Amino acid sequence: MSSVALVSVLGPDRVGLVAEVAERLFNAGINLGDTTFAALGSGAEFVALCELPDGMTAGEIEADLKQLPTLQGAEVRAVPYPFGSSAGPTGKVTHRITIGGGDQPGLLARLAEVFKRYESNIVRLEARKLSEADQDLYVTRFAVFIPPDQANACLATVSNTAGSLGLSCNVEESSF
Repeated sequence: MSSVALVSVLGPDRVGLVAEVAERLFNAGINLGDTTFAALGSGAEFVALCELPDGMTAGEIEADLKQLPTLQGAEVRAVPYPFGSSAGPTGKVTHRITIGGGDQPGLLARLAEVFKRYESNIVRLEARKLSEADQDLYVTRFAVFIPPDQANACLATVSNTAGSLGLSCNVEESSF
């Protein structure tokens, strides 16, 4: 049975970073599971669950990735992944929510508390500061699992919270 490793790379954002890491992993016979990439300021983070071929260790793939010239100066880690590699029921995205507007310190904490109150799980989260002319625009995107019996109340509370802060709120149901 193959093992699963969590591979993470944190370093300067560079063109071709994802291509080179993905190619190296593919050439090593690794199958990618859940994978994320994000530019974070001038840096970048790549994280993936990797199904390792029989006999390969996380340490071997870490050492192999560290040889890539693109990753010089980056923090590269590969460790055994002790959790299941398949998402449970609360890992299914039922709604995608986008909140946008001016800076509102504490917004993320307030909305996370709303989701918790309605037994909802944040599956993915992205918060970005986008500069526009003379003012800053903040956009926060949530991909969440909301239990069907909690959806209407949860979404109304999220929308009301955003509205009370002068922020826009867009909700889309997700089928996958």
